[in-house]
Amino acid sequence: MADGYLTTHVLDTARGIPAAGIAITLYRLDGDHREPVATATTNADGRTDSPLLPRDRFAAGLYELVFQTGPYLDAAGVPAETPRFLAEIPIRFGISDPSAHYHVPLLLSPFGYATYRGS
Repeated sequence: MADGYLTTHVLDTARGIPAAGIAITLYRLDGDHREPVATATTNADGRTDSPLLPRDRFAAGLYELVFQTGPYLDAAGVPAETPRFLAEIPIRFGISDPSAHYHVPLLLSPFGYATYRGS
């Protein structure tokens, strides 16, 4: 069993608040194959209620987090575009150390985003 785990959170940097209600899907990538392994929705603190990959399911490999940001931006009152510039944000990353905590946050604004490996 691995000791590591994966978490995320979303901050709305345009408004300076946590981004609640964003649906997230985590995929494991293997060549051209993309397998969904977890889904979650951010809570009032912009975090998921539990790790996306808990210790008992954590493994090294390539992953992709997909954040459904369009509905959040709509609810936040950001003027709609067709199509919306950032309706969905994918973040691909690798996990190489199965004993580590990987934290992959999303810093969101209507026309840009950033991520990093946090702690």
